[in-house]
Amino acid sequence: MGSFADRVRTLALALGGPGLFLIGFLDSSFISLPEINDILLIWMVTQHKSRVLYYVACSTLGSIAGCLVLYYIGRKGDDWVTRRFSASRVERALATFQRYGVMAVLIPSILPPPAPFKIFVLLAGLAGISTGRFVAAIAIGRGFRYLVEGLLAVEYGDQAIDFINNNGRPVALVLVGIVAVGFAGYLLWRWLARRKTPVN
Repeated sequence: MGSFADRVRTLALALGGPGLFLIGFLDSSFISLPEINDILLIWMVTQHKSRVLYYVACSTLGSIAGCLVLYYIGRKGDDWVTRRFSASRVERALATFQRYGVMAVLIPSILPPPAPFKIFVLLAGLAGISTGRFVAAIAIGRGFRYLVEGLLAVEYGDQAIDFINNNGRPVALVLVGIVAVGFAGYLLWRWLARRKTPVN
């Protein structure tokens, strides 16, 4: 009898897009299924390249839904969080939120395992990040990551899996750099817009 991860993988393959949603939800909430969503997304796109945006959307929405579960647990208070993670780790993560705001969850959402992610999702709720900003951060981070993987699958087929396995971290760091530059540009645009606004 196969492992739980094997059974979930088989079910996801049978379901197609909804299966990617299921994997994304489980992996982003209570059950860790590292890299399964990425590998299945790439494989499914190689089989049906015209569905790349559909598969990316299913993976992203599943991840958002799973993250919201942990986010609302974090919103209810720190008892469950402190039981699961050490006090020092919680304090460091909260300090990161206080300094960087929503970027503290956006950047980890792009990084591949074993980079920590769920603690930042929980602490986004605990730190009082608004639901709208939280969902936007996960949608941008996960959506960007899955879109790049999908486009690699369209371009390189099955070889994209080997490429991600061998170069996952460098690729993720490049994506983080792109997002960081985009975010810095957005902040600069807002700052310039405020300076141009006349004061009554």
